[in-house]
Amino acid sequence: MSYTTRLKEKYDNEIQKALQEKFQYRSPMEVPRLVKISVNQGLGAAIADKKLIESAVTEMTNITGQKAVTTKSKKDISNFKLRKGMPIGVRVTLRKDRMYEFLDRLVAVSLPRVRDFRGINEKGFDGRGNYTLGVQEQIIFPEINIDKIAKISGLDITFVTTAKTDQECLALLKEFGLPFKNQNQQ
Repeated sequence: MSYTTRLKEKYDNEIQKALQEKFQYRSPMEVPRLVKISVNQGLGAAIADKKLIESAVTEMTNITGQKAVTTKSKKDISNFKLRKGMPIGVRVTLRKDRMYEFLDRLVAVSLPRVRDFRGINEKGFDGRGNYTLGVQEQIIFPEINIDKIAKISGLDITFVTTAKTDQECLALLKEFGLPFKNQNQQ
């Protein structure tokens, strides 16, 4: 028997049918699905301190369960003392089972650990059916040991879907359990 993640199973059995009924899709292939989750952390302070990149790679690898890659600057900017090719960030792209495992841990464990959490904002959609969520502190993830972090920094999490509109993407992410704010709470 092969292992399938809990959210993948939920998508196949419940979410797909619910979205097909809600949006009146004629084919099950029209139903939006999650393609990938991209986790990105920009570290502007890494220009002065090279050890920040190494610790960020380690933290991101622990958070996502996949080896993180450094991002390098594309051009010189003299005001920021930035040279082309300098490492300035860390990123990971998750797909398939690792993506569903990360989403499950994000919804069930990490987001409830955010201070004064009242839900995530609905303004992070890009108009093409993708959603970006900003996290202020990486210490909300239980994989991070607070005593061993060099600097508290935020990260961006982008959900890339096959949805054609923001409403379809919102419905898909709500079905996965992302806790969006109610309109009257804002």
